[in-house]
Amino acid sequence: MTQANLSRYARQTIFPGIGQEGQRKLLAARVLVVGCGANGTVIANHLARAGVGHLTIVDRDFIELNNLQRQLLFDEQDLAENLPKAAAAERKLRAINSDITVRGLVTDVNAENIETLIAGMTLVMDGTDNFETRYILNDACVKHGIPWIYTGAVSSYGMSQTIIPGKTACLRCLYNDIPPAGSTATCDTAGVIGPVVSALASVSAAEAIKLIVGQGDVNQGIIHMDLWYNSFEQFGHGGPREDCPACGQRNFEFLNQERGAETVSLCGRNAVQIRVPGSGTLPLEQLAARLGAVATVTAANNYLLRFLVDEFDITLFADARAIIKGTQDESVARGLYAKYVGS
Repeated sequence: MTQANLSRYARQTIFPGIGQEGQRKLLAARVLVVGCGANGTVIANHLARAGVGHLTIVDRDFIELNNLQRQLLFDEQDLAENLPKAAAAERKLRAINSDITVRGLVTDVNAENIETLIAGMTLVMDGTDNFETRYILNDACVKHGIPWIYTGAVSSYGMSQTIIPGKTACLRCLYNDIPPAGSTATCDTAGVIGPVVSALASVSAAEAIKLIVGQGDVNQGIIHMDLWYNSFEQFGHGGPREDCPACGQRNFEFLNQERGAETVSLCGRNAVQIRVPGSGTLPLEQLAARLGAVATVTAANNYLLRFLVDEFDITLFADARAIIKGTQDESVARGLYAKYVGS
């Protein structure tokens, strides 16, 4: 490290848990942040300021006005320039710390590219907004023995889970299957307050620093907190499960695309159909009540729920299938499904 580096990180290196040796490990580390929304921006911000030497930020989305309430790397200038989140994050992080290498990739993370993205990484951070991508991420990291940290926040609560393949439980050890579509709240239907995002993402960023420097008590289970009701809980997990499909049986169903949502572009209709095998029956009445506050519901009965949001006309069926009109881009359709239905 140069003297300039030492000066920048002085308050970190005098902390006994890090020191100069820990700082050298941070500068040598390669971290992938998958998703650069609320959680991803806070995580990337912390890691860049801490001196993680190589940061790669991957996100498929662009900045919208409602993002500025909680996505701390972005501002009104980024919005005015119509920047993708990954490009804006790269620019902002380079301005924050010119000593490190930052790369922003504007792309959809999926089973086809995840193994290339994680290759050579010290650690992977979850900043995604849907469970399907997390299960693909879990499969890939478990397969290649790369630690990753799950972060989720919605409404006023959230959780962090540190996953070290072979040592801790993986995501599928704890949640064998993706939650059924429509069964979990999303930020677009339940809202989210900025402080809970910052709190949970900061916990995960601290976990990342501990893993990289090899010091401190790494979270061996789940940390859950609700800032509105002042609750903080930590749960153990008992380590990897022998019958876990991923880390126990090495059966990577999501990475191999045997599980997860199926999408198909509907020729001539400017629409995409999404099917979620094994998801059960959608709670259409509950979804209609939730969506009424954020979209225009145009039809609702026992068979289907139809609503308009922005330029998209979305029809949900009781079997968890959806037809999303207004796009032929399957990644856009999956993003909309995750936002308004979940999973």
